Amino acid sequence: MNKYIMELIGTFFLALTIGCTVIGGGASVIPPLAIGSILMAMVFATGHISGGHLNPAVTLAVWIRGRCATKDVLPYWVAQIIGAAAAAAIVKMLRAGVPITPMTPEAVPALIAEFIFTFALAFVVVNTATAKGNAGNSFYGLAIGFTVLAGAFSVGNISGGAFNPAVAIGISAMGLVGWGSLWIYLVANLLGGAAAGIVFKSLNPEDK
Repeated sequence: MNKYIMELIGTFFLALTIGCTVIGGGASVIPPLAIGSILMAMVFATGHISGGHLNPAVTLAVWIRGRCATKDVLPYWVAQIIGAAAAAAIVKMLRAGVPITPMTPEAVPALIAEFIFTFALAFVVVNTATAKGNAGNSFYGLAIGFTVLAGAFSVGNISGGAFNPAVAIGISAMGLVGWGSLWIYLVANLLGGAAAGIVFKSLNPEDK
């Protein structure tokens, strides 16, 4: 149970930071910096107990790679989604009255952008946090946080830069993205995570 609570807490603070910095903050450099920083911090804070996934696509990648028990996949997803939904409720309270214009990303560019950077994120996670060659390293959280930072700067204006199905649900509940676009994130993010897990296994067949 402790690992599920950690996933909920970590995802909560990730989604909370996204909402509080983007709503009222606009398209400045602050949101990507804050988001990458809180993800790094929460990965370090939760990694020793839950693995610090904080993202259903990452959980999928780690499961395919063979470092997440099948019985934990659904509970991780539920905890992550609850964390993001709780954050959305708090953000709506804290930012009440702030005008929000929902983003409506174009489907094809957004699908490509979300797939590419979710793949990058999950690929970095499985290689830095689960690979035997990097066992016990102290840099995995930094690598993960900076991947999201780079992704937010690169394609945030194209797709919103979720790279995370739980975050996508959270930002939809906050009104940052229309619910009609949620499928883009679910499809692209889960495919990106699955692809990262498959690529890792194919390149590292001896690392089980």
